[in-house]
Amino acid sequence: MASASDTTEKKLAIGAVAAAITIHVLWGGNPVAVKWGLEVFPPLASGFVRFTIGTIAIGLWAIARGVPLLPPRHEWLPLAGVSVLFTVQIWLMNVGFSQTTGALGSILIALNPLFAAAFAHFFFAGDRLTWMRSAGLLLAFIGTAVILARHGSIDFSDATQAGNWILLLSATLLGWRLIVSAKLIRRLDEVRVMLWMLLLSLPMFGLSSWAFETISWQNLSWRPIAGIAYQGLVIAGFAFVVNSYLMKLYSPTIVASFNFVSPAAGLLLSVLLLNETIGTIELTSLALVAAGLVLVARPARSLKS
Repeated sequence: MASASDTTEKKLAIGAVAAAITIHVLWGGNPVAVKWGLEVFPPLASGFVRFTIGTIAIGLWAIARGVPLLPPRHEWLPLAGVSVLFTVQIWLMNVGFSQTTGALGSILIALNPLFAAAFAHFFFAGDRLTWMRSAGLLLAFIGTAVILARHGSIDFSDATQAGNWILLLSATLLGWRLIVSAKLIRRLDEVRVMLWMLLLSLPMFGLSSWAFETISWQNLSWRPIAGIAYQGLVIAGFAFVVNSYLMKLYSPTIVASFNFVSPAAGLLLSVLLLNETIGTIELTSLALVAAGLVLVARPARSLKS
């Protein structure tokens, strides 16, 4: 539950709006990058390579900023907890994307702000669900149902449908991770939180991949290399830190709500770079989810953390 300490929810400055839109456009390219990376690196290996790159990038940024890298003793437990949550969420996301299209995956993973808004209702006293936000949640989940029931029934033997449900679970965990991270970075340095979240995930990704996966080196080409580099440098090394900085200053629900940009960018890039086709189902779902995210973005009056 929310604590008693109060801070006033700030309106996003123009620069913050531009930064939020930029990182969510970049996130729109992540489904394409993930699917390219999976051509060689299976889900756990993909996470290991991606976040090795991201850890190096964030570590260099932390050193340049003069951020103390070694956490004090009281920070280890919360950092370990958020890292475990992060590892499971990313693994599920990679598994989901390996079984569905980039277009459908872009819409489903973009639902994470809706789950963040629902969780924030209980953990940030000034970030409550209003009638308008509740209507946005309902609208977006109707859009989700359009995808999940696209064949008229639930059939987990259908790889694409199973992948869609796995991505929905990943989006739920991502929404929860955003709230957990938002509470942490209000007390701790956001760069150190991101650095250790990634660094502590590496043994989990690496050892699990070594035990259970096989890397398809025969498929190595510029596409998986570009995909992994994009995930590691652009998403983990840049977008994560910028997003964390914004959530430290503003309501996590408001910052995350700019994610309505991501599925639109993801659909467009999936058509252009993955040669996918989109139809009425995808466009209808996108419209409903985007409209829901816009409604959820309506600000509350105050924020207590």
